[in-house]
Order: sequence, then C-alpha cells, then structure tokens
Amino acid sequence: MVILDKESFKKAVYDIVRLIPLGRATSYGAIAKAVGYPNMSRMVGAIMGDCSEEKIPAYRVVNSQGYLSGRFAFETPTKMQELLEAENIKVKDNKICNWRKVYWNPLQEIKLE
Repeated sequence: MVILDKESFKKAVYDIVRLIPLGRATSYGAIAKAVGYPNMSRMVGAIMGDCSEEKIPAYRVVNSQGYLSGRFAFETPTKMQELLEAENIKVKDNKICNWRKVYWNPLQEIKLE
C-alpha cells in the first residue's frame, strides 16, 4: 500500500468532508475508509481538530457512535453542537440523536461519474 504524504491525506479528507450534506454528519472512521486508509480515523480526527478553513464543515464529523468527541477543538465546547443544531440535527448530552438517520456514509452516498 502506498502511503500518502500528510498534505495529500489532509486534502483527501477535506475533499470528502466538503461533500457532507447539510443536516447530515459522518464519522472519522467513515472518512478514513472513504480516502482509502481505514485504520487512520485518529489522523482524520487530528485533521478535523486542527481545521481552520471556514469552507470545511468539520463540525459534521464525529465519532462512530455520534458523540461530539471533537467539541473541544472549537472556539467553545458548545460551538460544535450549536452548528449542528443550526442544521436541525438534534444533540443531547454531546451525542447526535437519531444517529442512524443522520449518519452519512460517503462510500455509499458519493456517486462517482
């Protein structure tokens, strides 16, 4: 397996995260699988935690159970929840409600032409 350099991996992650539809969320692991590195979910989390680009909806990426595990990377610990709730995603106790309904699986939902 060829390993991408960090910048190429980061770009691939950003490319997938930009595709997450409004009102949906996905997991670090799903992003890692979508970019071809299923064991790199922690690296995806680190990239989302360091993300400062406004056009990257990092708040839509959570852990595999729907928990807002990256919430402390935002300006305030409640900002991630506020951004999700602005898209009508309900959050309770730092976890997305109806996770199965909200969950966006890039491998199933991205249509390549």
